[in-house]
Amino acid sequence: MNSVCRKVAIAGLAIVAAFGMTGCAGQVPHPSGSADSASQSPDMSEAQERKIRGEVLDTLAEADKAKSPDGLSARLSGPALEVRSSELQIAQATGNLDSKATIPRDIAQTVIPTQSGWPRSVFSITTTTKDQQSKRLMVMNQESARSNYKLWGIVRLFQGAKLPKFAIPSIGADMGSADDTGLVATPQDTVSEYANVLEKGKQSKYASQFDDDYFRQDLDKLSQTVAQGMERNKGTQTQTFAPVKGQIAVMRSSDGGDLVVAQIDSEWTRAAGEGRESQPASDAERALFGQGKATSTMKVTYVNVVAFYVPPAKSGQKIIAVGAERQPTKVEAV
Repeated sequence: MNSVCRKVAIAGLAIVAAFGMTGCAGQVPHPSGSADSASQSPDMSEAQERKIRGEVLDTLAEADKAKSPDGLSARLSGPALEVRSSELQIAQATGNLDSKATIPRDIAQTVIPTQSGWPRSVFSITTTTKDQQSKRLMVMNQESARSNYKLWGIVRLFQGAKLPKFAIPSIGADMGSADDTGLVATPQDTVSEYANVLEKGKQSKYASQFDDDYFRQDLDKLSQTVAQGMERNKGTQTQTFAPVKGQIAVMRSSDGGDLVVAQIDSEWTRAAGEGRESQPASDAERALFGQGKATSTMKVTYVNVVAFYVPPAKSGQKIIAVGAERQPTKVEAV
């Protein structure tokens, strides 16, 4: 690997490590008294949520021990399945599962919906890990009455993240939808506009609608570091971001806002310039690339899962990302 590529790889690892160590000293949803529009009681109890979550984590533990994604689809779906499958593929190559994949078994709060129909979601916030990594926000979905609940999405909450308030589990919260109104933006618009901000930065026409957050800061630092190394050889880089249709979960809070979790996929294309080879920018990318033959251009596909708090329309507040997960899933020379 040439000196420029080595610097790129080191920079990538540094930023990934910094993001992975970001803690969550913020608030977890506290009890409040709000029920859904139908004034129903939840069909699920806290004991049932604990049993379901335990079964999900048992499946994960078996896969982690084997360093194999076989059997994961029984209890994982959506971006959670894509992310963990990639983490296990990387673990096969490196011998170790990244510590950011840890999910504590204890929780600080669970948000159970009052809806009796399907599909439906449960949001649960874990405790911090034993090594003081941040709390995780888990989203478990059930598609039909006879299907298993599956872990659909998981994000690491940011340091200082302030989550909205929800009803206690025995009262239940109201599930939202991608087109909820009465907010500063619908959940779906929030995700699309945030993707535009990730891609265009301060040049995005939506930039002023979002508070600053750790995810954007870390991506910006990584992009700048890589750019500095590539410019010396007239290299270039581009990143594109796009929401994944249908991959969104929404829970309405008792203050009138929404907690939104959504998948945004991205492609990072790097051209080395001046006849040089473009190399993976981290150990994770290197493991996924495997024995591939390098060319002047490399394209890396990432799954990004982001959690947002979308405040009520008249609150005067901006939308803010409160947690995120970012994982490379494919590395190819083009």
